[in-house]
Amino acid sequence: MTEKTRSYQEEKLLSPMNGFGALILSILLLLAAIAGLILAAMSMEQEETAGALTALIVCIVYLSLPGWIPLMGLKIIQPNEAAVYTLFGRYYGTIAKPGFFFINPFCVMFGAAGTGVGGVSVGVTGAGLAAAKSTPTAQAAAAAKRKVSLKAMTLNNERQKINDRDGNPIDIGVVVIWRVVNATQAVFEVDNYKDYVSVQADAAIRQIARLYPYDISEEGDERSLRGSASAVADELKLELQERVKIAGIEVLETRIAHLAYAQEIAAAMLQRQQADALIAARQKIVDGAVGMVEMALERLAKNDVVRLDDERKAAMVSNLLVVLCGSKDAQPIVNSGTLY
Repeated sequence: MTEKTRSYQEEKLLSPMNGFGALILSILLLLAAIAGLILAAMSMEQEETAGALTALIVCIVYLSLPGWIPLMGLKIIQPNEAAVYTLFGRYYGTIAKPGFFFINPFCVMFGAAGTGVGGVSVGVTGAGLAAAKSTPTAQAAAAAKRKVSLKAMTLNNERQKINDRDGNPIDIGVVVIWRVVNATQAVFEVDNYKDYVSVQADAAIRQIARLYPYDISEEGDERSLRGSASAVADELKLELQERVKIAGIEVLETRIAHLAYAQEIAAAMLQRQQADALIAARQKIVDGAVGMVEMALERLAKNDVVRLDDERKAAMVSNLLVVLCGSKDAQPIVNSGTLY
């Protein structure tokens, strides 16, 4: 049994004719129809003939509906935008270059969920849809929102509480830079491509974060969320790219914007980090103090400053370690007599 692979909608980029030529031609035909209507009406006043009556009917019919249909095919595409069109329920093509164009007047700009032909980028729903139907200006604004933006967009994902590999609850937030590279897939393959990216980003964060500890653990892990943020972000990018490929979206960059322990364990984890830092500092102090004591004894013996037996060496080592390792300033006592 062979596994069926999903086939995505193939994008067909249109190269429509310039809209200014179609606009000028449509205006000339409308003016000609108006002039013909006036001439036919004047002829009818002077002498009613079959030709004048036929011309009058043709001009009236043309001006009532067919003359205005070509104007519906005029489309404006802004820079870094794309518009996906359908013709009688079938995919017609995509315009992904800026300019003023003329296409089949019966083509409809395809939209995403919410309005039937509604907003791909933002959408018009509820009261917004009613307002869009009320005025031509609102209709133009709604049509602009149905276009797919090809600009690089930023998704600042909300902080969410998840568990790391060790089961510790953490708060993490991620910034995702992405853009649409296939407008056809963006509108045909998913319901709303912006919501789709947001949901898949949440899922990818949970998938990646649970593979690593928050910080380097006692097992000596090479990677952690805090210590290897760049490597984790790169892995998150690959995971998210695989998830949003179906929507014709390219993930440009991912970065961990916020990372902290959850509030309920933040205080305990802070004490743990402080204890680890204190132990590491004490170890470094002791190593340095022992080295200084060894150096002092060697220098005293080498220069034959004083000869110390084992008991006196032990006392000297003890005093030096107390002075060097103590957390408070030492208060020396000067002995004016003998050591005993």
